[in-house]
Amino acid sequence: VHLVESGGGLVQPGGSLRLSCAASGGTFSSFRMGWFRQAPGKEREFVATINRNGDITYYANSVKGRFTISRDNAKNTVYLQMNSLNAEDTAVYYCAAARRLGSGWYSQNWYDYWGQGTQVTVSS
Repeated sequence: VHLVESGGGLVQPGGSLRLSCAASGGTFSSFRMGWFRQAPGKEREFVATINRNGDITYYANSVKGRFTISRDNAKNTVYLQMNSLNAEDTAVYYCAAARRLGSGWYSQNWYDYWGQGTQVTVSS
């Protein structure tokens, strides 16, 4: 499975961005999808995840209420709508795909495939 993120960029505090992750080479609807991020000097951290059907989502506390993960299985794409961005959201954002079922979706080790990442910078 090949994952390609897009939509990153520079945004002012309080602004919004929508990230996309296009998948190819596999059956997209059979994967749980997740978003992670890594800020400079920090470890990669969980942001959000969505199940195969797109009806169950989970978020990190730091983004809950501001970010929304969604997916379109017909387009083989997962999205991350990010609102009310602040400087602490500055990071490289990665999408990831997991084949397995279960409850380990908050861990990067749960995921089998990763995109190359897209930079999000929140600055005035």
